[in-house]
Amino acid sequence: MHRLFISDLHLDDPSSPQFLRFSECLAAESPSVDEIYILGDLVEMWIGDDDDSPLAIALINALADASAHCSVFLMHGNRDFLFKERFAEHTGVHLIDDPHLPDPRLLLCHGDLLCTDDTEYQIMRKQLRGEQWQQQFLAQSLAQRRAFGEDLRRRSQQENANKTESIMDANTDAIIQLMSEYSVPTLIHGHTHRPGLDTIGNRQQRVVLGPWERCGWLCRQQNEDFELQCFSLAHRYGT
Repeated sequence: MHRLFISDLHLDDPSSPQFLRFSECLAAESPSVDEIYILGDLVEMWIGDDDDSPLAIALINALADASAHCSVFLMHGNRDFLFKERFAEHTGVHLIDDPHLPDPRLLLCHGDLLCTDDTEYQIMRKQLRGEQWQQQFLAQSLAQRRAFGEDLRRRSQQENANKTESIMDANTDAIIQLMSEYSVPTLIHGHTHRPGLDTIGNRQQRVVLGPWERCGWLCRQQNEDFELQCFSLAHRYGT
């Protein structure tokens, strides 16, 4: 089994280095891997599947091309929880729950549910993921939704600036509890922007995906081996 895992790209401009490297990565890797998993926060803000922005159009095209070669799976993050069935149909991607078991030995999640010390965020997350709130939001015009998205992004940046790093990081007890609940030796997640490979006990490991900021990050699985890789966003992927 050959899989790729990525998260936290926060795409917002189809001409940005992040989007260009993402598109190149999909084109280069999709013909040779079995599965690609995107574990949330693919975009900075998704306002609905009727979005007609240049980013939305370019994103749909890139994912549709990739899904023609391999299976592509998409998990909601805290920025793009409004990806729905229409987007999946247009791109060929498979929407997956959080958390998700691709096989009995591997558990995937976005990572925000592990940040249990950030109680304010958990309250807001529950509201934004609620069906009633989403129906009311999607009933608004695209212009209204874009304005809300910009405001939400601004407020989130301000609030996070006043929070300690430990509050916004994954809680150790929450990690152990989740892995124990699913009885898996390996957990992969993003969200915290703290990439690394951790050993939990003697037989478990946690892979934390990195954000596409100073470089691009992915985890490559080949059979039972997992490797965290980073690459330049300044140069074409694979060069």
